[in-house]
Amino acid sequence: MSSIKISTLNEAAETEKLLAALLVETVAGGGSVSFMHPLAQDAAEAFWRKSLAAAARGERVVLGAWDSEVLAGTVTLLLDFPPNQPHRAEIAKLMTRLDRRGQGVATRLMRAAEDIAVERGRTLLVLDTASEEGASGLYEKLGFTLTGEIPDFALKPHGGLTGTLIYWKRIDASLQSVDSGEA
Repeated sequence: MSSIKISTLNEAAETEKLLAALLVETVAGGGSVSFMHPLAQDAAEAFWRKSLAAAARGERVVLGAWDSEVLAGTVTLLLDFPPNQPHRAEIAKLMTRLDRRGQGVATRLMRAAEDIAVERGRTLLVLDTASEEGASGLYEKLGFTLTGEIPDFALKPHGGLTGTLIYWKRIDASLQSVDSGEA
């Protein structure tokens, strides 16, 4: 997997098309990423156009994992939170091409997102994933803690309800939890 390069993605039209194709593939494959199947390419492009515009405003960071000219995966780091949550970031839209799964792409993307969160002064990462088809094993391997499950949270892309699992990870040991009794 050494040929994978992680980079920040921008608002280029070609980038939108590549991200949209990945989103359409993910949804068609059953990935629970807030869309229903079938997802039209133009609807997926419109989503990424808005997401990349938000990234240009500093509200998020969209990362891409490249294997040569192929977009192998993506993840979004959400940074725009209320004034009482400047320490927090959220992981969203982690997707890997079907033919690149199990090759470490998602792990590389997650580590890069965590590094950026630390660089931006964030100390807590949160995320959610589908109970049934989600990437809970990956998140636990990366040190995320399962908080709980919300049943029947969303529709699966091909229909039927799925729950969601809520995870968190402290990424700065200097900030201790008040609830844990640590000083």
